Amino acid sequence: QVQLVESGGELVQAGGSLRLSCAASGRTFSSYTMGWFRQAPGKEREFVAAISWSGSTYYADSVKGRFFMSRDTAKNTVYLQMTSLKPEDTAVYYCAVDSARRTRPVVDGRDYDYWGRGTQVTVSS
Repeated sequence: QVQLVESGGELVQAGGSLRLSCAASGRTFSSYTMGWFRQAPGKEREFVAAISWSGSTYYADSVKGRFFMSRDTAKNTVYLQMTSLKPEDTAVYYCAVDSARRTRPVVDGRDYDYWGRGTQVTVSS
């Protein structure tokens, strides 16, 4: 089993920065794809970023150049560095694990097996 705990979500002004963390316990996930998703009120969950088992990163167009994902394998932790935050970034952010060693970018939430409870990010105008 894998347990994921997100942290770092806060209220921040537009233009500010936050770093979200996702700490995993149970099985190590160094060879897994880890993803970040978000869901705003009244909207469907959407892909934000992912880092594959091979180390490649992928970003949604809406966050490219602003958000950066990284992994600390030794700590079983992934991070989402969020900069130049916009009000439309307001959402609950979820960390997820895809336990399959896929060779394609994993941007579909249905491909992920484990999910954290989420952390709230609120960006004020």
